[in-house]
Amino acid sequence: MTEVIINLIYAALISGVIVGLALWRGSLSRSGAVGAMAVGVLIFGLGGWQWGVLLGIFFVSSSLLSHFKETEKRAAAEKFDKGHRRDMGQVTANGGLGALIAIVSVIMPSLAWFPLFVGVMATVTADTWATELGTLSRQPPRLITNGRLVEVGTSGGVSWLGTAVSLIGGLFIGLMAGLMDKNYAIWGTAVFGAAGGLAGSLFDSLLGATVQRIYYCDHCQKDTERKLHKCGHPTRPLRGWAWLNNDLVNLLASIIGGLVSFWLWQVMA
Repeated sequence: MTEVIINLIYAALISGVIVGLALWRGSLSRSGAVGAMAVGVLIFGLGGWQWGVLLGIFFVSSSLLSHFKETEKRAAAEKFDKGHRRDMGQVTANGGLGALIAIVSVIMPSLAWFPLFVGVMATVTADTWATELGTLSRQPPRLITNGRLVEVGTSGGVSWLGTAVSLIGGLFIGLMAGLMDKNYAIWGTAVFGAAGGLAGSLFDSLLGATVQRIYYCDHCQKDTERKLHKCGHPTRPLRGWAWLNNDLVNLLASIIGGLVSFWLWQVMA
């Protein structure tokens, strides 16, 4: 118990520094900072430094990419529910499941929890990288369900660039996991990280194209994830389930990515 408390204290110090910088940089709102502290302390403190590093890779890379060529991505960002300043909902959707896995790993220790965690982190990394860089593709995206050309930023739209980036994001998380934890073969973590990340990211797009709640701004004649469009006019429901917003889509996608990684780990064991 003493060791756990010490680890949590260290985790709080490290997370505090990272969250403070992110808050100063404008990558987190105040509610997002609270959520990030809770997620960071639980994952760093209970999962261990390897888990914390993977969380840090996701958080730092996604924050940096959100500011990359920000002007060029402005039009696409109008469709997104939220901007680059992450709030409590976004932080919880991306890191809450990982924190829950870290808690369970202490209560019921098992080697199986790390592959599941890797899949979750691979998914949120793959999806974020695909969103931030895929919107810069010179080729217009196509709807994942029927291949129809859609505007950049449309929920469910995928491009070759975005898909390739999501695969790379998951692969990178898997490789880093294998380098840090000698209980797992690096080629194995690379495979289930890449597969889990890509599967979760594509599932995110599938939900976005089918059942995620999408609204329509009659003033701008554009679809969006926002209830209140950036132009200031209220929007009306266009399609999807009322309760399924983008944060919940991200959470469900991370569950799928984690399960795919866990399944592959079992197959390769």
